[in-house]
Amino acid sequence: MTRRERLRAEATREITAIALRQMAADGPGAISLRGIAREMGMTPRAIYSYFATRDELITALISDIGSSLADALETARDAAPVADPGRRLLAWGQALREWAVANPEGFQLIYGTPVPGYQPPEDGPAEQAARRICGGLNQLVAAAYTPAGAPSADESDWHDFPPEYLAKVRADVLDLSPAVAALALRVWGRMHGLVTLEIHGHLRAVSHDPAALYRADMLDLVSSLGAAPSV
Repeated sequence: MTRRERLRAEATREITAIALRQMAADGPGAISLRGIAREMGMTPRAIYSYFATRDELITALISDIGSSLADALETARDAAPVADPGRRLLAWGQALREWAVANPEGFQLIYGTPVPGYQPPEDGPAEQAARRICGGLNQLVAAAYTPAGAPSADESDWHDFPPEYLAKVRADVLDLSPAVAALALRVWGRMHGLVTLEIHGHLRAVSHDPAALYRADMLDLVSSLGAAPSV
């Protein structure tokens, strides 16, 4: 990289870091290019040479954060044997919590209150990162679920899903049943439940060891699918 390219990359990192601090302090609607410019001692015109609009900045943030999370989840999953789907799903869940604790502002940006007025571009980098995460979880749940070991009374059918979402999950897993598609959504909600409580500070008064609490819940979750991990 040239000196100019290095300086631009450093300024871009500082802009995104300040944007996340703004959001953490005052909510997702607080992200402001003009506010960032003031904090950095830049003119508004100068900062617009990095990001033309607030939405462009938010898209870049979500894309980078989503890719970072997807990388962490996939790395943890792939460290476990393919022949042990329960262990791979457990590794995915553990990696989600560890990443969120290390990146609380990023977790809140992509899974917290939507940014007011923001519309993500279709099929952009942010959407692609989201597809990696959603698709990866769908595949793991489908692989770990053993009907004989985890009988379900779920009566979902394909009419329960929006057409756009249905097309995506069917692309993730061939021959996916509506019951397993619904199960993947419940797994997603359960994985994120304790993480969200921890990130927002709600576990401090009730647990000395949120990591142990989360791991116990993930072990129970994986076992409920009929695929207890060999760990």
